Amino acid sequence: MNPNPMILKKDCFWQLVGISTGLKILLIPANHSTDFEVHRNWLAITHSLPLNRWYFEDTSEWTLDYPPFFAYFEWLLSQVARFVDPRMLIVENLNYESKATLYFQRLSVTAMDLIYVLGVRSCLSALGVVKGSQQFFAGSLLQLLNVGLIFVDHIHFQYNGFMFGILLLSISALIRQRFLWSAFAFAVLLNFKHIFLYLAPPFGVYLMRFYCLEQANVKGGSFWRSLFKLLAVGLAPFVVSFGPFWNQLPQIMSRLFPFKRGLTHAYWAPNIWALYNTADKVAANVLKTASAGPSSTSGLVQQIDHSVLPTITPSMTFGLTIVFMLPILLKLFKSSKKQSPLMFLRAVVLCACSSFMFGWHVHEKAILMCLIPLSLLTLVNREDARYAYILGIAGYFSLFPLLFDIDLYVPRYSLYLSYMAMLYGQLYRMFSGFKGFHWLEWAYMLGFIAIPLYEHIISRLLGLHIRLPFMPLLLTSTYSALGVVYFFGRYYLYAMGVSWPKVAAPKATATYSSSAKRKRKTK
Repeated sequence: MNPNPMILKKDCFWQLVGISTGLKILLIPANHSTDFEVHRNWLAITHSLPLNRWYFEDTSEWTLDYPPFFAYFEWLLSQVARFVDPRMLIVENLNYESKATLYFQRLSVTAMDLIYVLGVRSCLSALGVVKGSQQFFAGSLLQLLNVGLIFVDHIHFQYNGFMFGILLLSISALIRQRFLWSAFAFAVLLNFKHIFLYLAPPFGVYLMRFYCLEQANVKGGSFWRSLFKLLAVGLAPFVVSFGPFWNQLPQIMSRLFPFKRGLTHAYWAPNIWALYNTADKVAANVLKTASAGPSSTSGLVQQIDHSVLPTITPSMTFGLTIVFMLPILLKLFKSSKKQSPLMFLRAVVLCACSSFMFGWHVHEKAILMCLIPLSLLTLVNREDARYAYILGIAGYFSLFPLLFDIDLYVPRYSLYLSYMAMLYGQLYRMFSGFKGFHWLEWAYMLGFIAIPLYEHIISRLLGLHIRLPFMPLLLTSTYSALGVVYFFGRYYLYAMGVSWPKVAAPKATATYSSSAKRKRKTK
């Protein structure tokens, strides 16, 4: 996939691992979100209560709502935590936080990131990225220092890194045609965090096409035998995970899929429903109408009724998600074996983005399910890299509301700007003068500067921060949503092979390999 790499003659991977780990340690004292208490409570539940009460315990509002493998993971952590500070493991100790608890939970996230490191290394190798090349350095830098994971895991506080590591291990196994290992890893992942179900369709289609059918048609094997092995490997983790809870499945399902939480989260994820909510608010103000139910800008997690536009139901969001997934899955099924790895990654990105765009009660953090697989494609294709940059600008910026404390303003802006500058610099080096944006795309990306100017200066000068306290969140969500919707539409057509009218973008310079040849000729 990378026939003419720029060789740097040095593998800096483990040095970058050290730098990223150092940065995460420096962020230990940073202000964290209520998710810190969520995971402390889960440590207490799994340590203090018998297994049959884990999914019924509701002393805290932060009840256990992840699949059983994550609950077992919390139980394992609690076996270490009891030697650090036993008081963190008392269920009734709501909002308990000691210095020992802080360091233990923060360092546990950093330690688990080793799985993410292994996943990154494995994917770079599976994609054929040459060690010591510019592409290898760029991939290592941009994945190991991924600003989204730093925001969500190491400031806000969650355990996404190791789960994305499992996803990357599954992807790399699939690219290497180790199909059963891939299916097993992905099944394990689903039992840690069920949101990855949105990525199941491309995995299922690829495995059916290139494992089950390929075995039958090319290698003379049995389709049913291959399917049986695939199902056995894929279902085994579910049996181990849910087996001890077999008589509590309705209760667990109600925790995992809480459809009563409403169309959008308290902060609207930057998707089509953010624009829909905004349009409804504008129409309601113009027509002087009001909803009889709760407002979508109330800041509460609840079901809402739109004032003017039709109210959206879970079945509508599910239907839209499936409709937009089907064409890309069909194209993946029809792709040749040579094209299939790139097409598979694009299908993963677009299925993740379809669920993000149209899903029910989507969290803003779910944008990482699009950005992290897409960042792999930036290493092997110029056009994918162009779209990845546009989505990165909007997607990573949309995570700012997670870091709302005033003490986090400098870290969030400096880390974001540094990462986006690094990404542009690496793309420029990999693709010889990377400049492939239309002026309107540049205008949109530079337009993000206006949001912090309004939030920190204009609104304060005019007193709008008191009269319109929700406005910065609304601007962040809706403006980021414009970029995500634009990316989704353009990238969807690109992946489907549909031509788009040419725009007057600056001319791209020659690739490294061709320019190097000209230099050799002049010499």
